Amino acid sequence: MNLLPPLDVTDAFLPFAVVAISMVVVTVFVLTQLLPRDRTPVPLTTMTFGLCVLAGGSILLLALLYVFIDPNGTTAWTWVLVAFNFMMMGPAGIWFVSLITFRDRLANTTSWTWPAALAAITVGSEVLMGVLFAVGGGNAPLAFVASLASGLSSVWFDWSMGVVMLALLLWLPLRGTVRGSLVALTAAAFLAPWVVSVPVVGVAGMGVLMTTVFVWLYRRLVRAGPLRATDLRVAFGLALAFTAMVAAQVAIVTSPGSYAASLAFGGSMAFVMGAEVAFVVRHSWDSYTTDIKRVQVARPSGAV
Repeated sequence: MNLLPPLDVTDAFLPFAVVAISMVVVTVFVLTQLLPRDRTPVPLTTMTFGLCVLAGGSILLLALLYVFIDPNGTTAWTWVLVAFNFMMMGPAGIWFVSLITFRDRLANTTSWTWPAALAAITVGSEVLMGVLFAVGGGNAPLAFVASLASGLSSVWFDWSMGVVMLALLLWLPLRGTVRGSLVALTAAAFLAPWVVSVPVVGVAGMGVLMTTVFVWLYRRLVRAGPLRATDLRVAFGLALAFTAMVAAQVAIVTSPGSYAASLAFGGSMAFVMGAEVAFVVRHSWDSYTTDIKRVQVARPSGAV
């Protein structure tokens, strides 16, 4: 029995793997530029440019997926070239327009709009990557549900999201319960492909991870003294995420080979990863806003 999840990469598919890995690197770079370590506010022009770059990557992945769906190879590869050209020049053009429209305005750090947009585009791009390798690698038929289920359980989705989240956790100055909980969800992303491909290994690994995390979380919350609202929200969200994963794992074990069960598990992972990205962005901006308020209300030097 093969204990490794399928990579869906043949010799002919190696160029696609190079493109996919390059796009993960681009995604990490863009997100680090939109979330500065020094917590400085991000201009709307920079935010617009970053979102357009991530969206351009999704368009390129859609064009590459079209190569395996449309039997007319010439037309399909033409769309790939168009998508590649857009990814290169489209964001720059929109950025120039945003310089005139937004000028020196800053992104709103008190709203969930930008965090939700970043999460949706990031997760959507990785989902397309997973579907591309599932269809192109021959691991899934062209039926929509089967392709989506295989893509959401592919290493090219789960591991790509895991790499993105790991990079953000190393980049941003997160601490305490927040960092530990997000590390746990990131570890779950790396274990997720085994749940579908080798359920015994995957479910056992998830069980060890969840048990370890909840023991750590219990000890931390009990010994921490007065708890912050953020710690309680993170602990509650982590419990909900693991509950959804367990329910989907039960469906996979009771219905082996079912695309519906795989889709349920992959969908729960995609939702959790999206929520994690949105939370990291918003929490980073909340920290910046809190620091600004702390400076504003601080007692002036020498005041009585």
